[in-house]
Amino acid sequence: MKLLILHGPNMNLFGIRSAKKGERITLDKINKSIRHSVRNTHLDVKIMQTHSESKAVSYIQKNRKKIDAIIINPGPWIQSGYILLDLLYIINIPYTVISLNAKISNSVFNKDQIIYSSNILESFHEAIEKYASK
Repeated sequence: MKLLILHGPNMNLFGIRSAKKGERITLDKINKSIRHSVRNTHLDVKIMQTHSESKAVSYIQKNRKKIDAIIINPGPWIQSGYILLDLLYIINIPYTVISLNAKISNSVFNKDQIIYSSNILESFHEAIEKYASK
């Protein structure tokens, strides 16, 4: 199974945000952990980070026949991702939204948001497990 991990805007600065909480988790550490999680599974993972919704949409469109599922941490796109959401509906590829903050997933990620998924998980590892079991 080919899986796309899509990090949205500002995830490259995750280390700055996490340092304010007393820990230093960087995007590179997250990606290394993701790659470690898919070892010994049937998953083939491509990881992408972009600030541009149009770049994300173009990449997904070009590779839609090569992707079986998408794990997305949309960041601000959760509020304004009309184009990305439209694409996800058109291509009908399963996707999971990641909320790295449990408080946010319980209050912000609701049906009033643009990108909504009933499959909101709090970690990439949970999402990987979900797709690895298929």
